[in-house]
Amino acid sequence: MENPRTESARIHDDRAVIDAAEDAPATASSAGGNLQRDVASQNEVAQALDPEALTRPKKDDAIHNDQARRNQRAPDA
Repeated sequence: MENPRTESARIHDDRAVIDAAEDAPATASSAGGNLQRDVASQNEVAQALDPEALTRPKKDDAIHNDQARRNQRAPDA
């Protein structure tokens, strides 16, 4: 006698659904929050225009996603 979970897995096989699913974007670092999602979106647009383009997070991206603050020091005169 097989394990009931094994039998259940065979009955509810999702291979057809998984094979029919669309591929996820090849862009890494899209998981984890708004900053990662924004940079991944920027990278997808950049790669659509230039396949060899690379997009890195900038401080301005972090500031807009409340993960960094602008420099509060006064500039040297």
